[in-house]
Amino acid sequence: MTVSFTGHRDADSPAVRERLRETVEELINDGADIFCAGGAIGFDTIAAETVLELQDEYPWIMLALILPCSPEEQTAKFSPDMKRRYFDILNAADRRETVSPYYTSDCMKRRNQRLVDLADVCLCFYDENKHFSSGTGQTVRMAEKKGIPIINIFE
Repeated sequence: MTVSFTGHRDADSPAVRERLRETVEELINDGADIFCAGGAIGFDTIAAETVLELQDEYPWIMLALILPCSPEEQTAKFSPDMKRRYFDILNAADRRETVSPYYTSDCMKRRNQRLVDLADVCLCFYDENKHFSSGTGQTVRMAEKKGIPIINIFE
């Protein structure tokens, strides 16, 4: 079973990390073994880091990165700390796929669609009242249209 992550950039807190870890472990116990993240700042980052941490306990699970463009272009405006975290995740990932070799006006949307195409479940951190028109909102609506289960850990 494949789980794709999507969420907001401001989703990094101890409470979110705890809910995320608990939910990922529940999904692993339900048969999930591939987890896909899009390489964005915030929820994507903590989701990828959570999967990598859980590989010690569940060595069969895999992290797949579905990137919108080259790592160098995706991280061009990242802080030095975020770049370090990004490349640590990139180097530890089991798989990676890039939807466009260069940044284009639609590469983020194409990355989001690819995450949905791969997913059996969408695990998100989504506040539709605050971020309806965000990339997260777009991805959740794509998942709804596809009819896949959506687990939203936003509280």
